[in-house]
Amino acid sequence: MANFQQLLQDVKSEINEVTPEEAEKLLSDGWQLLDVREPDEFSQGAIPNSIHIARGNLESSIEGKIPDKDTKIIAMCAGGARSAFAAHTLNLLDYKQIASMEGGFNRWKDESRPWEIPTVLQASMRNRYQRHILLPEIGEAGQIKLLESKILCLGAGGLGSPAALYLTAAGVGTIGIVDMDVVDESNLQRQILHNQSRLGEPKVVSAKKTLTELNRDVNVVTYDLRLDASNIENIIADYDVIVDGTDNFPVRYMLNDASVKLGIPVVHGSIFRFEGQVTVFDPKNGPTYRDMVPEPPPPEFAPSCAEAGVLGVLPGVIGSLQALEAIKFVLKLGESLVGRLLTFDASEMTFREFRLRKDPTVEITWENRDRIQIKELEGQCHPAPLRNG
Repeated sequence: MANFQQLLQDVKSEINEVTPEEAEKLLSDGWQLLDVREPDEFSQGAIPNSIHIARGNLESSIEGKIPDKDTKIIAMCAGGARSAFAAHTLNLLDYKQIASMEGGFNRWKDESRPWEIPTVLQASMRNRYQRHILLPEIGEAGQIKLLESKILCLGAGGLGSPAALYLTAAGVGTIGIVDMDVVDESNLQRQILHNQSRLGEPKVVSAKKTLTELNRDVNVVTYDLRLDASNIENIIADYDVIVDGTDNFPVRYMLNDASVKLGIPVVHGSIFRFEGQVTVFDPKNGPTYRDMVPEPPPPEFAPSCAEAGVLGVLPGVIGSLQALEAIKFVLKLGESLVGRLLTFDASEMTFREFRLRKDPTVEITWENRDRIQIKELEGQCHPAPLRNG
């Protein structure tokens, strides 16, 4: 009757084992290290650039983390037993080149080979963001990246409300909110950051209360001011991505020029009546707002939502899409809306997509960033056709 030692010996006879010295050379040749220890073991020390999957989750998670079965993998645990069983399992799953490290992490450390204390989520955070961690495309590393990211929301109104809420819930580490308005009763039909008890309160104060109660892992930075040419660069320079919920042409063009100069992507959204649109302007890799709207239309063609109305739930759709695009951009996940304009008609429940291309006559570009002067448009105070509501 077989016991553990006999089973381990049988498994080791069927797999390839390498010493830490041999493993280090293989890693330098492009092999991938797979750490199958438990999360608490991994958090106390790990080999740089390793992928961590606890042995108990290996069968269900490996194909999400390492989908290419031609990947050359070295399995490692603390002492070499669990990694042997892991290597055997990987062979059964048709991974082509697998090895197990003799002596595991303990021997690696004893031989003074390089290791580090990895950045890992605390237990409470692992529970909060568990649904993200379960996604192979995000995992713990992606969630840590979100917690280290900084996203600026311009506006705490119709678009800024859902965008900020979902970014906060997702665990974006720092969220900036820019708005100089106060909460008005007419806002409450769509601006879900605010409530009846906060009428007359600055929107950034109300927004911070809501977001902090939703997720105290998030640092909410507020700017109760008017964006202008003197302050916009200093404000946006601290952020990785900007979610644009502004509602007028002067700010949009000024934001475009500042973001192009600094190379910061902008997730643009706007709404009007039953229609909305969203796109991503990445000045380093795609068209910008000036490519899409070379000149502002006359004021008579740009009625405000106060004049024309807006369906209350519409900014929830567009603002949520903006939050999604911002998260995707931070995580380098999927295909972004760079170079694509997505429009939504709520009355017909239809989406349409249009291609956006760079205009070769536009001079405000990333390549010309050293010559960009940030200025405010004069005589253009009316809202844009699609606005933040």
